Amino acid sequence: MKHQLKKEGKFTYIEAGEGTPIVVLHGLMGGLSNFDAVTEYFSENGYKVVIPELPLYTMPLIKTGVKTFAKYLNDFIKLKKFDKVILLGNSLGGHIGLYHTKLYPDVMQALVITGSSGLYESAMGESYPKRGDYEYIKKKAEDVFYDPAVATKEIVDEVYETVNDRNKLIKTLAIAKSAIRHNMAQDLPHMKTPTCIIWGRNDNVTPPEVAEDFNKLLPDSDLYWIDKCGHAAMMERPEEFNGILAEWLKKRNF
Repeated sequence: MKHQLKKEGKFTYIEAGEGTPIVVLHGLMGGLSNFDAVTEYFSENGYKVVIPELPLYTMPLIKTGVKTFAKYLNDFIKLKKFDKVILLGNSLGGHIGLYHTKLYPDVMQALVITGSSGLYESAMGESYPKRGDYEYIKKKAEDVFYDPAVATKEIVDEVYETVNDRNKLIKTLAIAKSAIRHNMAQDLPHMKTPTCIIWGRNDNVTPPEVAEDFNKLLPDSDLYWIDKCGHAAMMERPEEFNGILAEWLKKRNF
């Protein structure tokens, strides 16, 4: 991670650049460093990129879920005094972004989702109870990407540490259940925020048909594909991801 973490009240975050705020939301097993290429590119091209650390493992268990995280995000946006934001979320981060858009449409300028949960959750949480088996976790981490080499030892170690920490494992399973409870299918047709959907053509976690469903259900969305790419396009194919998003923002005058 190239940028210094800032602390303000209950929030820890990265901030880079000046301009229209892009607030980035990481996934369940994803760190802030997953967005290094996004941060670098957009902070140098007229945007303020802000990545808050989501309180995935620090909330009381009863509050650990999509809705609470969306409210936490809104508190953060208020703290930063942003009038309008572009939210960018991967995986669970996309789901939190969608739920935030449902609850607080007035602060939303645009939404960007990639490999987002919210419609298809069977991939979330099902494998995590297999604690202790490093090779199994390694294989699971590699399956997230089209190119398994993207799952570096550092990434695998982080996932392994998470699933072998009892508190984190319980919270992970609670989040997975919350994601299933907060399915967005009924909400999406009422959400008019302009949405950019960028998806890996080879995503095994949230398959391509999920992206097509998001695109059908959202009233104002554009869908873009990245070939030879898995669940975390901004990590695996950063140049293509940034290029697609930059073009879309330009086309939409954001």
